[in-house]
Amino acid sequence: MCNDEVSTDYGSYYCSECDVIFHVKCAMKNKDSYEIVENEDEMPYESSITVLESNDAGEATKIKHFMHIHNLMLSPVVGKNENGCDGCLLPISGPFYSCSFCDFFLHKACAELPKMKDVWHHLCQKPLALISDRVFRCRECLNVCNAFAYECCGCKAKKCLQCVIALTPGAQICLKHEHPLFYYRDYNGKCNACGYTTRAAFRCKVCNFVLHLGCFSLPITVLHKCDEHILSLTDYDDNSYLEHHYCDICEKSRDPNCWFYHCAKCDTSAHVDCVLGKYPFVKFQIYQNVRCHPHPLTIVKKMYYYPNCDKCRKPCEDLALECLKSECKYIVHWNCVAPRSLQRWWDWPM
Repeated sequence: MCNDEVSTDYGSYYCSECDVIFHVKCAMKNKDSYEIVENEDEMPYESSITVLESNDAGEATKIKHFMHIHNLMLSPVVGKNENGCDGCLLPISGPFYSCSFCDFFLHKACAELPKMKDVWHHLCQKPLALISDRVFRCRECLNVCNAFAYECCGCKAKKCLQCVIALTPGAQICLKHEHPLFYYRDYNGKCNACGYTTRAAFRCKVCNFVLHLGCFSLPITVLHKCDEHILSLTDYDDNSYLEHHYCDICEKSRDPNCWFYHCAKCDTSAHVDCVLGKYPFVKFQIYQNVRCHPHPLTIVKKMYYYPNCDKCRKPCEDLALECLKSECKYIVHWNCVAPRSLQRWWDWPM
């Protein structure tokens, strides 16, 4: 909790399963954050998968995942670049499960997520259940999401998968920093990735390196139409010979000291927000909670062709809702019809 050393010469609270330890004073500092447990016999949480076939090494090669109607097969090779994981929405790499009947892919790690999970920094003290295909705003990072996430069985608060992973107790590893990072709920500092001031942050105890939650969870590699190759998250622009640095997507100036996405082969560089878009954690799915249209709509991201919105008449760039009926050309911006709680409030007209 405080990320300071714990002396085993004195009393402490320790969890052998999670390998986390707490000072007695830290664990009992907030009366609303703990409860006295008399019976320590806890039932293990149920797995999300049923193993149908295994190889000689005991690795599950054919599974049934409770979030998908078809069986999934394990592929040991790196997935094609155009495929993304339906669990975390990040590019497929390494071992993954795929469906032979439809375009459904899961990282092996995402497929093995438990159905129920105790999530750190959640004051409700109830376990959280794995959910998917529900559009919501994450309680932690405030991003709109409909991929894998966890919902509290008590207060119904929802947290995206990136935040659940990032807020796991203990030291965290960031590929852009050599030392482990620790999460502090109350920390005012300057984020090394975006330059903004933080309220809560991941901080290095060795040096003055700080990341807020949103930047810590940025995908290391992404795909974007601006380049045929995978773009990599880059922490510093060493092209000192350039007097000015620009984004190859919006063509506006770019701070070389802020993180950006880059293709070394093509020398393509772009702002993080320009690459990820306004809704990076929303995937395509049928969305029927729209009263202004009689047919079911599907969530789409327009990348090459921008038809005019039927509500505001402006081009539908990025996230939109489109009618599933081919004869109906209805399309609207997400922000024009979605509930306000699921819109980007900074895009509202002032």
